[in-house]
Amino acid sequence: MAKKPFKNPADLAKSASKMAELKSRIFFLIGALIVFRVGTYIPVPGVDPVALTEFFNQQSGNLLGLFNMFSGGALSRFGLFALGIMPYISSSIIMQMASHIVPQMQQLRKEGEQGRQQIVKYTRWGTVALASFQSVAAASWLQSQSGLVVNPGPSFLVTACITLVTGTMFLMWLGEQITERGIGNGISMIILAGIVAGMPAAIAGSAELVRNGEMSPATAILMLLGAVAAIIFVVYMERAQRRITVNYARRQQGRKMFAAQSTHLPFKINMSGVIPPIFASSILLFPATIAQFFGQSAHPGPFQRFLQTMGANLGPGQPIYVLLYAALIIFFCFFYTALMYNSKDTADSLKKAGAFLPGIRPGAHTADYIDKVLTRLTFWGALYVAAVCTLPELVRMFNPSLPFSFGGTSLLILVVVTMDFMSQLQAHAMSQQYEGMMQKANLRNYGKGGQLR
Repeated sequence: MAKKPFKNPADLAKSASKMAELKSRIFFLIGALIVFRVGTYIPVPGVDPVALTEFFNQQSGNLLGLFNMFSGGALSRFGLFALGIMPYISSSIIMQMASHIVPQMQQLRKEGEQGRQQIVKYTRWGTVALASFQSVAAASWLQSQSGLVVNPGPSFLVTACITLVTGTMFLMWLGEQITERGIGNGISMIILAGIVAGMPAAIAGSAELVRNGEMSPATAILMLLGAVAAIIFVVYMERAQRRITVNYARRQQGRKMFAAQSTHLPFKINMSGVIPPIFASSILLFPATIAQFFGQSAHPGPFQRFLQTMGANLGPGQPIYVLLYAALIIFFCFFYTALMYNSKDTADSLKKAGAFLPGIRPGAHTADYIDKVLTRLTFWGALYVAAVCTLPELVRMFNPSLPFSFGGTSLLILVVVTMDFMSQLQAHAMSQQYEGMMQKANLRNYGKGGQLR
């Protein structure tokens, strides 16, 4: 048996350097997430942490409990990252929509890298504005609760606002660094880390209820099986695609003749991702937050009573909240898909490339066909997203005693971000092995310049 030839030391060194790059990206991601988790435990100056923890223990399943879950527990400690990354996400969504609606923003989007940098700049300023508004509202509400702030007053408001806005801007910078120097989308990984951080405590709380006899083991098993079934269903739906066949006619470029080819256009069932439930939650939580902050009064008047009624009906687990939540998710699924995908541009690109859909005339007929397919896909995708997001709310509405409130939006984020992280990790690994794979291929038939000998 012939011995395998030794690899070139230069190739070994190059492969080792590439593997070290992948390891450095993974370690950077882990370090950044550790920094995020440490920041959630740094409290804002002037807050009584013991009293605040006792107060939030009474708000489980409430609006504040929902906010606390998305911030990774930072809100219950009123930590440095209490606002989380949601102001940046809201600003990004607003700027993304404006870049397709506002003529000036449309022009910036068409200017390439320079226009993109300008849109990013506007997004950051929008993040500062939203974080400032939310920090003022949160600090004002916190000092209105007796015993939570040591020395309430203007000094606490200024300190809290500066601290919270700084924390949000740091998270925004940290997310950009993860995207550039780590693996995966940085903002998504921060949201994922905040959601995952609350899962062990929720599972431990459910196990403690079973041990104390407050919840039957059968109920706990049903909850576990339901969560596993929901995850499998979401993975299946997120990987599902509708593929439209595209044929390329035989064409000639210079002295070369290219044979006819066939490929496809892949369309996911859920084209809009997790944007619709996040945006629907933000819209529904805004009036509920206003009611929570300004509706409390020892002697409520008509306006305070109206705010209290609105806050009670728009809270998680309420029938009106569930109906509005589902309707907004369906609306934003259609709106965001129509905003982000232009079937006419796709049809024009196919026509310029000499491609056509079987049985469909190029141009306007192709655009109409793609639009019809997208409408049907978006309809079923919107129903799927609405069902996943509202099912936990329906369970909470009929059985408020269930302790483990794992929202559908959280489930979508967990599955989608994890799948994206795994795909990017595989892409990095494949890029490192690319040269080795090419060496194993039969490339000896090719001469210089990529021409056959």
